[in-house]
Amino acid sequence: MASIQPLRPAARRALQAKTCAACGAVSNQRSFSVFNRPPPNYEGHVPLTRIERAGLAVGSGVMSLINPYRHDLIAALGEATATPYFIYRLRDAMLADPTGRRILRDRPRISSKTLSMTHLRTLPEGSVGRAYVDWLDREGVTPDTRSAVRYIDDEECAYVMQRYRECHDFFHAVTGLPIVKEGEVALKAFEFANTLLPMTGLSMLAVTTMKKQERGRFWNIYLPWAIRNGVRSKEVINVYWEEQLERSVEDLRAELGIEQPPDLRDMRAKEKAERKKLAKQTA
Repeated sequence: MASIQPLRPAARRALQAKTCAACGAVSNQRSFSVFNRPPPNYEGHVPLTRIERAGLAVGSGVMSLINPYRHDLIAALGEATATPYFIYRLRDAMLADPTGRRILRDRPRISSKTLSMTHLRTLPEGSVGRAYVDWLDREGVTPDTRSAVRYIDDEECAYVMQRYRECHDFFHAVTGLPIVKEGEVALKAFEFANTLLPMTGLSMLAVTTMKKQERGRFWNIYLPWAIRNGVRSKEVINVYWEEQLERSVEDLRAELGIEQPPDLRDMRAKEKAERKKLAKQTA
């Protein structure tokens, strides 16, 4: 099993200089108007002008704040705000890591076609694969709901964003955070500290729409956890999840440097039971 080891500083600087030069070349190619839009760089790609990209960022950001369950809007926000710097930084992090480079070379995809849910359900309790499929079953979701990347110009960076998007449910499974708004915001805070993608930081604005008790838990428990673990842990984009399925989830968390947060579902259940108890006493 390949471990996650970075390049030496000198090699990393040379690699970053090379990729940043490529980043600038791609950005320069985007000087066009809606009347002379260039051909797509990959299947499904939609080249955007700077004004269109800004409009997409603002529009998707406002609407996703109103309805945080519109995953298509969150995806558009992520792509519109990832360039010109942040997605290249994430790609550089992969290029600077042996496992990250293998992922970029192999281009694996995560879906029900590439992962057998039936097989994952036969894996031992406590394994990464079993934790993943149990989380999918408990939350009632599938790995096939991630939108295809459309608005990132560089083809390799588009794959990096797709990979991040498809790995998101593994982040949920490893941390145990549910897909309720409170859990999503906590995980987005972790992802922001780890990946620096602007969309993950902007998603934390959804905390303003939470109930008072939920906001209290976020500020006092989950935000400190997210910052502490996101900053100190290894880059989660460099985990080859397909090769970790039979491994102990506790061992993987230890290697990555991620501590499991307090059980949010358990706290919410106890809070609900307490409300019911008080309601009966006052009835």
